[in-house]
Amino acid sequence: MTIQLLPDHLISQIAAGEVVERPASALKELLENSLDAGADNVSVMLLQGGIKQLRVADNGGGIAPNELPLALARHATSKIASLDDLERVASLGFRGEALASIASVSRTSIVSRLTGERHAWRIASEGATLIPAEPAALDEGTVVEVNDLYFNTPARRKFLKTENTEFGHCEEAFKRIALSRPQAGFMLQHNGRAQWRMTAGEPQKRFAEVLGSEFSEHALMLDESSAGLRLWGMAAKPAYSKLSRDTQYFYVNGRFIRDKLVSHAIRQAYQDVLHHQRHPAFVLFFEIDPTLVDVNVHPTKTEVRFRDSQAVHRFIFHVLHKALAAPVAAAPEQNNPFGLNQPQPGSGAPSSPGQAAYSTQPYQPQIPLRAAESLGFYETLFGNSSNAAAPAQAPLQVSPPYVITEDLPAEAQEFPLGFAIAQLHGVYVLAQNRHGLVVVDMHAAHERIMYERLKNALDTRAIATQPLLIPVSFHADRLEVATVEEQETVLHDLGFEIAVLSPTTLAVRAIPAMLADADAVALARAVIADIREYGGSRVLTERRNEMLATMACHAAVRANRSLTVTEMNALLRDMEATERSDQCNHGRPTWFQMTMSELDKMFMRGK
Repeated sequence: MTIQLLPDHLISQIAAGEVVERPASALKELLENSLDAGADNVSVMLLQGGIKQLRVADNGGGIAPNELPLALARHATSKIASLDDLERVASLGFRGEALASIASVSRTSIVSRLTGERHAWRIASEGATLIPAEPAALDEGTVVEVNDLYFNTPARRKFLKTENTEFGHCEEAFKRIALSRPQAGFMLQHNGRAQWRMTAGEPQKRFAEVLGSEFSEHALMLDESSAGLRLWGMAAKPAYSKLSRDTQYFYVNGRFIRDKLVSHAIRQAYQDVLHHQRHPAFVLFFEIDPTLVDVNVHPTKTEVRFRDSQAVHRFIFHVLHKALAAPVAAAPEQNNPFGLNQPQPGSGAPSSPGQAAYSTQPYQPQIPLRAAESLGFYETLFGNSSNAAAPAQAPLQVSPPYVITEDLPAEAQEFPLGFAIAQLHGVYVLAQNRHGLVVVDMHAAHERIMYERLKNALDTRAIATQPLLIPVSFHADRLEVATVEEQETVLHDLGFEIAVLSPTTLAVRAIPAMLADADAVALARAVIADIREYGGSRVLTERRNEMLATMACHAAVRANRSLTVTEMNALLRDMEATERSDQCNHGRPTWFQMTMSELDKMFMRGK
């Protein structure tokens, strides 16, 4: 077998196979070139999903007439000139392969007018054949037209999908670029019909245009900087999670990427609040010194390598973790996890003295509002009460009053979740805040509170133990007994004291004080099962959160448990002060808001 040099046209087609996988790949490269040229207005026209024609026009700086032939030559670029430039590249393109690769498998033309030139020039190619430049008419910028993609490689053309499929890929490439440059205007036409028209504006406006208003209503704004790193953009709350990853956009220095390190950091930040196999939605921009990231890793430039990957992972994780962990009380104006509208003046909320007379109970100034003042089981679960001897109120079984929001004291209106007015079927707490009605899943909310407290206690090795007045014994198999004997230290760290009474009997002598009202046997069995399956060291490290979630679930207040108004209010106050209290440990919402405007619409008030 003889080694020989390949002809240039074959080299170009091989390169095209790497760079131009489908029309969307070509569109991405052309759009990036437009942005690198300083364009702030880009128009895209497609025919037959980009297979028949793909046209990109911009108002960028243009190309000099004598450089037009180089634009279609391989490894010719204005972006870099040395290895140092490559190591700190800040432009989207830099290899000088894209236009040459596209031209080698299509009929391509470029019309460009350099800023300050009297007129434009046009150059074209048909596969490997270059047509010399000639004068042309164009107001500004550059127009690149790609026709009949893969006309000279029919075998490759057969691998293209249907027109609709190829257009879908082109539209996704267009959206990625449009999201990355909110300060630029973009237009997309397909088969003569306008599909997208976006004007330059604020990032939040662009995010809402591309991802929908529902995403914006459910998303948190981020902007954090540290040690030369910056992460900003929007990340959706867990309640807006998706079944697929199609609403995940991450950019490094303005370049869209898919990176395993970044994906892992984001999954870790969401793991405590995301439900089962669902995926978070986000559009995030990561800024870093270009010398600390290598973008020359993959032909499509969608993969990168970071010099200090651990620092990047920690930074992304902590920024998202901090945003998602913010308690309800930290943002009373943005505590609506379902994005419902805020009440408007004149919405029909009762406000007249006549309506006030219907109230069967006044506002509750005598009820303590902190969890430390809670009674009954809440006293045990949430800590010692300073007035534990105070008589508990009778459980509230019926819906009390209309309580007039405008008449509430100013300090009372500051509580985002408001004040309890009833308990529904022993499952939901109904509360009134200044926006309207709040519905709380009491088990889910209490589970999150207990979970966060257990995590904090374990982190500080301060899980208090509650000895049982009468130890509880239960039948156990030999593996359970062996687990207790081998993992005594781990059980002690988790707040348990379990003794072996016989080869088939265990006795629970103490459990964590925070879980004193839980079923001691069921709780002990669950903990022993986890330790037996994963081992003591893993339970206290990588499986720690799953273990504590199990413990919290056993301790959380169950459905059909009647709560006093004091207990309900204590739950609301603790939710406001607890991180990630918008979701339970499994990622499900713990509460939602119904505004007065929405209630008025249900009853057709004002019509």
